[in-house]
Amino acid sequence: MISFLPLNCHPNPERVLIIGGGDGGVAREVAKHPLVKHITQCEIDEDVVKVSKLYLPHMAKGFDNEKVTLFIGDGFEFMDKHQNEFDVIITDSSDPEGPAQTLFQASYYELMKRALKPNGIVCCQGETFWIMSETIANIIEFAGNIFPSVSYAQTQIPTYPTGCIGFVICSLEENKAFAKPTHSFDEETVDKMELKYYNSEMHTASFVLPTSFQKILKKSSKNYRK
Repeated sequence: MISFLPLNCHPNPERVLIIGGGDGGVAREVAKHPLVKHITQCEIDEDVVKVSKLYLPHMAKGFDNEKVTLFIGDGFEFMDKHQNEFDVIITDSSDPEGPAQTLFQASYYELMKRALKPNGIVCCQGETFWIMSETIANIIEFAGNIFPSVSYAQTQIPTYPTGCIGFVICSLEENKAFAKPTHSFDEETVDKMELKYYNSEMHTASFVLPTSFQKILKKSSKNYRK
């Protein structure tokens, strides 16, 4: 979901940047999209990639795709040197504690904005509303001051606390309708791409949130969109 939500919201996601995601799973999924031509992956810890290749080969095979270029280093430094280059930026991070804390701050979203092409989209790991509503509301507030359109989607993850996780998604396009995918996959395409969870209906459904959540998000930013 963290891959296809932003990819299918963008009209032509040719160049994609992945920050984190050292297990290779996001790269594996992004590479499946027919419009994606080049993927740059920034992972700060080379050992994560090595261990994933050894113990999670079904995910790490994403690094073997010819579309993928792996960069071992700091994503902040990389984006600072590569501005106005990417259609989509995906941040697959750990929770906002320790080293990953900076990925949940306004300065990081500003940096992503500068690395995007016009009408670019970012999608970041957004925690779970059930236990981190205040953190999510804060992110939506500052992201809405940086991007003209922001939203929040969630999906089921049985192994994650509370059984679900969310995604903060932002666009440089005014009044972006995130819940309406620009690209829809028919059943044959879904099977061919070996998508086990994502489909166009799930895309739309992921933006349907409990009333209390919606009220918090709408109050957090005037740029909140569905």
